[in-house]
Amino acid sequence: MKKNNSSLSEQQKFMKMAIAEAKQARILDEVPIGAIVVHDGQVIGRGHNMREKFQDVTYHAEMLAIMEACTNLGSWRLEDCDLYVTLEPCIMCSGAIINARIKNVYYGAADPKAGAVDSLYHLLSDSRLNHQVNVHSGILGDECSQMLKNFFREIRRRRKEARRKNKTNL
Repeated sequence: MKKNNSSLSEQQKFMKMAIAEAKQARILDEVPIGAIVVHDGQVIGRGHNMREKFQDVTYHAEMLAIMEACTNLGSWRLEDCDLYVTLEPCIMCSGAIINARIKNVYYGAADPKAGAVDSLYHLLSDSRLNHQVNVHSGILGDECSQMLKNFFREIRRRRKEARRKNKTNL
């Protein structure tokens, strides 16, 4: 984790807000990922996964939080903003983060299958791009990771139960 100006308790406070967004996604039976954008210590954008509800691949938590932040600031430039997200951003979301010129990204759990910040790619720190982002990983990482593990465990349990029920109905 890189050093930064915000305290660990402040980082945890904001990550807990992102976790609350992830829990909203879970209620909707969406993958529980949440994000918030912070400017001058105030939350100006919130989002949680909504892909299933809207059947739109771009409805990731980060994208929705960034869109709301842009609306609230009246600008697509989020240069003095921080993004807190429960899961390491993917390629699409990393592109939006770079293009919005977000200053810091704080994420909870690593994403070994699709992470474009540290796991598979290092887009936010790529010096070939026009903007680099400070990355801070592992903020409440165990809690963020466990939420995802529980969600997918429940999905697998439901699928197994449905297959078993289908076999008995044949």
